[in-house]
Order: sequence, then C-alpha cells, then structure tokens
Amino acid sequence: MQDGLARCKAAVSACFDTVLAPLGTMPVEEGMHYALNGGKRLRAFLVMEGAALHGVPAERSVWAAAAIEAVHAYSLVHDDLPCMDDDDLRRGQPTVHKRWDEATAVLVGDALQTLAFELLTRPEMGVSSQIRIDLIASLAKASGAQGMVLGQAQDIAAETSATPLDLQEITVLQGNKTGALIEWSARAGAILGGGDPTALGSYAKALGLAFQIQDDILDVEGDVEKTGKAVGKDAEAGKATFVSLLGLEGAKLRASSLVDEACAALSPYGSRAEPLRDVARFVISRET
Repeated sequence: MQDGLARCKAAVSACFDTVLAPLGTMPVEEGMHYALNGGKRLRAFLVMEGAALHGVPAERSVWAAAAIEAVHAYSLVHDDLPCMDDDDLRRGQPTVHKRWDEATAVLVGDALQTLAFELLTRPEMGVSSQIRIDLIASLAKASGAQGMVLGQAQDIAAETSATPLDLQEITVLQGNKTGALIEWSARAGAILGGGDPTALGSYAKALGLAFQIQDDILDVEGDVEKTGKAVGKDAEAGKATFVSLLGLEGAKLRASSLVDEACAALSPYGSRAEPLRDVARFVISRET
C-alpha cells in the first residue's frame, strides 16, 4: 500500500505542477502551492484504486484524484480560519492565514475549489460528456450544502447549542463534514469506468466514519510532532466527539468494527481490492 500511496502522491503532484505552472508570485498563487503541499493523499488514492478496479488507467484517473485533493485542501484552509476552527498549525506548518493573512486564506480556498472543477474538465480523462457531468455534479453535491459545507455548519452550530450532540447526531455531522468527500473519492473510480459505484460507496461510507473516529482518538492521545496539528482542542472546547461519547476504548472498538464493515463491502472485487482493504486498516493505525 505504501508503494501505491507514493505513486499516487507523485502522479497528483505532477498534475498540480502542470496546472499551477502558469501562476505567478502573488500571495494567493503562492498560497495555492503551499496549501497543496504534503498530506496523505488518501482521497486521491481511493479515486485511483477504485478506477483501477474498473479498468481505468492511472493517467486518466489522476485528474479526478487531483480534483478531490484540491477540494480537500480548500476545505482545510477555510476550516483553519479564526472564524471556523482557529488553527495555527497544519501538516507541521503555519496555516495559510498565519503564513499570510485571513483575506489571502479565503482567496486561496476559493481558488482551490474552482481549480477542482477545472481539473474535471481535462481532456486527458478520456471520458464521455455524461460521465464528466456526473463527476462534476456529484462533487459539487458532496462538497456543498448537502455534504461537507453542511457538516461544517452543523459543527459550528453545535458549539453554541444548549445540549451536546448525541451519537446519532455526531455520526450524521461527520458523515457530512468528513465522510462525503471520502465517499465521493471511492465512487468516482467506478463512475470513471462506467461501472456501478454501490460497493465502493458502501466501503467508503464505513471508511469515512472510521477515519473521523481515529481523528478524535488522535486528538486525545496523538503527538503534535506526528499529527502536524494541535491536539487536545476538542476536549478543551468541550466538544462532543466519538471519544467523549464512547470512551477511548469504545471509540477504538467502533473504528475497528467499521473497518471490518468496509472490507466486507469490497467482496464483489475479491483479492483485487486488497490495496483498498490495506488502506482501511491503515486509517485506524495511523499516527497523523
């Protein structure tokens, strides 16, 4: 899996080098490069591995992989702003608004979001107009007011709510905020190949929740030197998390159960889906 992730990172970086090459040196342009550096490229990996299962070669799927990473980077830039989660550190570096200023961070996020949809228009994808429309429409839905943005709004509303979120409510919230883009990533591979995305979608739905539970666990017992961001913020703010609701051991058991569920969903692909099973197991063992 690590070799696959490394190949994915290299391919996505090459895409970004191509599309960002015409940019200059204004803060917004430099900020785009800065925000796209680093990261696990998990979402890109899901796109490319899912596409491979449906016979789509890497040189075609990498553009959709880069698109989801652009959306993810935009979401982090905006999420780190003082009016949102107010974070100073991301991937071991100052956040964009700390490196430059808040206005630049807003513009960097805006530019990365629009870049994602530009990437989905690349002719190198070699897909029909209908598949292209399906990818663009589904990414807009997953990243907007029926997905990630809704989840962020629910998260902000919860901060001032008179009662803390219960388990069902936080599951819905995180399914929107974190899970929607992870689910799109896996489904996109099948869509690129003209196949049925149901199995990959079920896999990613469980994976996305496991990913968020592990994030909550790392906020409790993670090492800032490894996570590259502040830890302990959720408990300090009194936010409801999977750890606060299930306890640390309960959260770990739930994450493990979700990984089993994710792996089982891949049964239609047999052993060909082993890289995706590996990444599911990686999600709950990671330290970053």
